[in-house]
Amino acid sequence: MILSYHSCSFSLTSPLNKSYPVLPSLKLTKPLRIHCTPPQQQHQQPLSTMDDEIAIDLTPIVKVYKNGRIERLIGEEVVPASLDPTTNVESKDVIISKEDNISARLYIPKTNYPPTQKLPVFVYIHGGAFCVETPFSPNYHNYLNSVASLANVIGVSVHYRRAPEHPVPIAHEDSWLALKWVASHVGGKGSDEWLNQHADFEKVFLGGDSAGANIAHYLGIRVGKENLDDLKLEGGVFVHPYFWGVDRIGSESARGEFVEKIHTLWRFACPTTTGSDDPLINPEKDPNLGSLGFKRVLVCVAGKDLLKDRGWYYKELLEKIGWGGVVDVVETKDEHHVFHMFDPTCENAKNLLNQVVSFIKRT
Repeated sequence: MILSYHSCSFSLTSPLNKSYPVLPSLKLTKPLRIHCTPPQQQHQQPLSTMDDEIAIDLTPIVKVYKNGRIERLIGEEVVPASLDPTTNVESKDVIISKEDNISARLYIPKTNYPPTQKLPVFVYIHGGAFCVETPFSPNYHNYLNSVASLANVIGVSVHYRRAPEHPVPIAHEDSWLALKWVASHVGGKGSDEWLNQHADFEKVFLGGDSAGANIAHYLGIRVGKENLDDLKLEGGVFVHPYFWGVDRIGSESARGEFVEKIHTLWRFACPTTTGSDDPLINPEKDPNLGSLGFKRVLVCVAGKDLLKDRGWYYKELLEKIGWGGVVDVVETKDEHHVFHMFDPTCENAKNLLNQVVSFIKRT
């Protein structure tokens, strides 16, 4: 059995010559479908040709070949866990589920070690359109080092399975299992000694950027509905969240050429979706939105990001339904989607990092 795809092409540019994975310029030559080729048709074309032929070209993110091979073009570089000399944060990798290849990279500040008091926990879900990146890439590794150091928290950066081999909502379910693993350390009875000895489970934060922010939102709702031992969610940090919807809002009406491209990218990651009003991508359509289990939420948006208005609208939705927590939105003008990951040393990226750290440290 092999995967067969209708072909499409993809190009991505920005005025700063950087790549922004969730904001494609995507042109379909045919509707996107993923299906299994009947056995009698599988060898009508020489395999050597199929090895080379691209079915879906989402350069610079990923390519899908007609024989089903997936080639990820970004986010595959891996840096080892280590003691970072710049931030004095130590990291290590842990296995959560060997069978499902779910793991995490943990971070702990070493400046005052062992800590004199329990440390808040920052569970982070990486972005990448549900398709690319890992906690082990330089961008995310360095970001978690910085947050752990400046906010004085234990970081848990989740490695979930990615689309298209593992389509959404597998990423959401993997992240839920990872959060349950974190909660298993309440009372000091888990498998990791950092969490057993030093974690304050009364102050747990969930964060993520882009697709990771989408997943963090999902986890917040699920905790609000089901509870999770004695783990208490203090706050959620959603950086440039990947939310969408059928009806255009705000500046989307003036950027119609991009609307179908976002619809298509979502369908690529989640082929079984009901569409762009699926509650997994559109919080407005989720009847459980009011169950969001945070005390407070910080939403970060970027002025030139197509998804900006969805972040602002998220705040409106929570206020409209009478959600009991506090939600704030901060906007970085003149920046693109996840700019801070591609240019982490620029002033706006430093300011965004400080906003996230201040939110976590607020009492």
